[in-house]
Amino acid sequence: MYAIVRTGGKQYRVAPGDTIQVEKLPGDAGAAITLDDVLMLVDGEKITLGKPSITGASVAAEVVKHDRARKVLVFKYRRRKRYRRKVGHRQPFTALRITAINAA
Repeated sequence: MYAIVRTGGKQYRVAPGDTIQVEKLPGDAGAAITLDDVLMLVDGEKITLGKPSITGASVAAEVVKHDRARKVLVFKYRRRKRYRRKVGHRQPFTALRITAINAA
């Protein structure tokens, strides 16, 4: 069984036991989170599609940790003008462990 959920403007394919990195969510490590925006459920041969989401379906998850991703370097350069700008960015994320998928 797996589901497609939407959080932080992105979609993720999740199954029980998976660990995913999503945009930062509130909650301490070890806290339980419910993702209610389930777009699709697949249970063997049975496929349920939402319009746009499935009412009553949810995905239970546990917050593993909050961290920041690897540094992304942004380098701006104008030739012959002595213009250089170097900026680094680290996007914060939340790691979630999927515990259960609850169908409608």
